[in-house]
Amino acid sequence: MRSHYCGQLNETLVGQEVTLCGWVHRRRDHGGVIFLDMRDRDGIAQVVVDPDTQDAFATADRARSEFVLRIRGRIRLRPEGTQNPNMPTGMIEVLAKDVEVLNSAATPPFQLDEHGKVGEEVRLKHRYIDLRRPEMIDKLRLRSRITHSVRAYLESQGFLDIETPILTRATPEGARDYLVPSRTHEGHFFALPQSPQLFKQLLMVAGLDRYYQIAKCFRDEDLRADRQPEFTQIDLEASFVDEDAIMGITERMIRQLFQEVLEVELAEFPRMPYAEAIQRYGSDKPDLRIPLELVDVDDLMKDVDFKVFSGPANADDGRVAALKVSGGARLSRKEIDEYTRFVGIYGAKGLAWIKVNERAKGLEGLQSPIVKFMDGIVEALLNRLGAEDGDIIFFGADKTRIVNEAIGALRVRLGEDLDLYTRAWAPLWVVDFPMFEADDAGRLSALHHPFTAPSCSPEALKDDPANALSRAYDMVLNGTELGGGSIRIHDQGMQRTVFEVLGIGEAEAEEKFGFLLDALRFGAPPHGGLAFGLDRLVMLMTGARTIREVIAFPKTQSAADLMTDAPGEVSAEQLKDLNIRLRQKARVTAGDE
Repeated sequence: MRSHYCGQLNETLVGQEVTLCGWVHRRRDHGGVIFLDMRDRDGIAQVVVDPDTQDAFATADRARSEFVLRIRGRIRLRPEGTQNPNMPTGMIEVLAKDVEVLNSAATPPFQLDEHGKVGEEVRLKHRYIDLRRPEMIDKLRLRSRITHSVRAYLESQGFLDIETPILTRATPEGARDYLVPSRTHEGHFFALPQSPQLFKQLLMVAGLDRYYQIAKCFRDEDLRADRQPEFTQIDLEASFVDEDAIMGITERMIRQLFQEVLEVELAEFPRMPYAEAIQRYGSDKPDLRIPLELVDVDDLMKDVDFKVFSGPANADDGRVAALKVSGGARLSRKEIDEYTRFVGIYGAKGLAWIKVNERAKGLEGLQSPIVKFMDGIVEALLNRLGAEDGDIIFFGADKTRIVNEAIGALRVRLGEDLDLYTRAWAPLWVVDFPMFEADDAGRLSALHHPFTAPSCSPEALKDDPANALSRAYDMVLNGTELGGGSIRIHDQGMQRTVFEVLGIGEAEAEEKFGFLLDALRFGAPPHGGLAFGLDRLVMLMTGARTIREVIAFPKTQSAADLMTDAPGEVSAEQLKDLNIRLRQKARVTAGDE
């Protein structure tokens, strides 16, 4: 039906006849001549409809925004003074000969031009209209370029594109699974995969050697800006590799991707142990664009007459850390109060601070509600932090986990608010993760997953599991975890040891992972892999604020689809067919209140 996309038109086509199909982006009537800005996937082109072409003019006269038209006409240069060099098609226009309405349109619920301001809820309700906006199309186009580049690179490295099942069985983290009832197996359920982890390991046991997949995954959990109940992974696994091999393959992939798609040459990827990242930045995914670091001052605070500091400083599970912000003394009390509320989100009970106005004056040159407790340690404190006039120092004092999370998040917030970024892109690898993490009751769980290989022997793992390190690695970019992976356990004995440390008995291990343990008996090769969050990657590369901006049909933060009104109720007949009965919520009567 068309000869060209609107965005393809340029000066080289002057004099040619073209046929365009698309939507009316804007209609203008100027002194008897009608101008139609025609929009399609590739861009916008200006169409001029002259009253001399009576039928075309009459049709254009009744066209409105978002009408679907087919237009045949001749390309000509725009008259002098009306050209728009900021627009790809701004030097030419189409003089229409025929205008045909392919479909009319109701008035859209919001404007589609750059001036339209509309809430996200309305946009998601009418996503098919929201996706017509050029900026949304550009994001999805870039997403397509990213997946194309990734596929081409991995296939050039010998990886095979292999699909793994969507209907599988529940994982040990069953509370996060989406369950699917089976009609043919009464009382039994499939689960949608949180990742293809076990299947890709089995592909390595099968001898496929190198696997990849652009995989749909599902997780029923609370959402954030970079989380969705269904998300997409760039998933890969390889045999006969170590950490350096997997990290090298994937680092080269990301470098090539940024160069091809954004024409950006990424800097070196430093490697940072997990413990160092937590100690210096309070996070296992530090944003290295921000030149702020947490500094331990526990030793200075042990004997101060201020229990808020001395308590955590003397506790085995406590930490007192300081964060110096150069030039931060200009922050107002209102701004400091806002940061105090912000760290409260992470469990901090408050946010102590000191403004360094004139260091040479000692205590008198400092402004702070806590400075009266600092007599005797001020000079040592300021020296350790390298504080100068005009700086502000923030303090976190609490359990180590709370200090790391609160002050680590404050560091990121300050970097954004004060525009402290020193570069556009800051990649790194975080390595040497702990094998396990303990909850408040001391119970151990796998920090990544129970199939990650430890860096020690089975005997050493059983003797001191709390201090065991894993062979895991995360790629981080600008404070966002792009992907995580590990070398996997390929020995059945080691896998059983890990299950034992996690409190998974032999019977439970056989029930849930018997197929994996059985497979490991039959010559499993050393193998490892990594999974990238495609949605996060596209979010970063497009500069979007949330991954909802780079997914065609996302869910809301409450995991709802406003457009299709999902999830929804199903009929009693369907439930009966699946042998499911819903529990009725008890009705509250006036007498029960």
